[in-house]
Amino acid sequence: MANEEIAINVHSIENNEEIIGQLMDHYGDDILHLVFSYVKNRTIAEDLTQEIFIKCYEKLDQFHNKSSIKTWLYRIAINHCKDYLRSWHYRKIKFSDKVGDYLPSKSKHIEEELISKNIASSLTSAVMDLPEKYREVVFLHYYEELSLANISKITGINSNTLKTRLKHARELLKIQMKKEV
Repeated sequence: MANEEIAINVHSIENNEEIIGQLMDHYGDDILHLVFSYVKNRTIAEDLTQEIFIKCYEKLDQFHNKSSIKTWLYRIAINHCKDYLRSWHYRKIKFSDKVGDYLPSKSKHIEEELISKNIASSLTSAVMDLPEKYREVVFLHYYEELSLANISKITGINSNTLKTRLKHARELLKIQMKKEV
């Protein structure tokens, strides 16, 4: 579901609000999904996504086109998520947000819908249960459809290390999905 890269010259647009508006419109959902893959809570992910765009607004003058705007934005988002996960708030206060709508739609057969939701739910759950270093690369590679070279730029992690992590993540997912069957 990766969006095409947008070209924004931060130095040609006078109004930072206009730039952030464009970034939010184009990358808002992608950043929200990325953040959710870290915090596993929709409400917290929405709050953190807002904080990320505020941080981008405040640091827009620090973007010097050394990387793509998407890489810069993802880097800020990943670092913000990691800071949150290390924070006292996250470590000491537990949130319970188990909201799920499993009512089958009338457009499919109930059995097919339940089986499909169960498989998707199992896979999503297995991915979300991966350790952060594996979950990160799986999300960016498969959901965001980023190349390992781009993931390396975003995370600052060597491409060979990312390949290894992706391989281990696949192995862990295979084991977990076999347990589900």
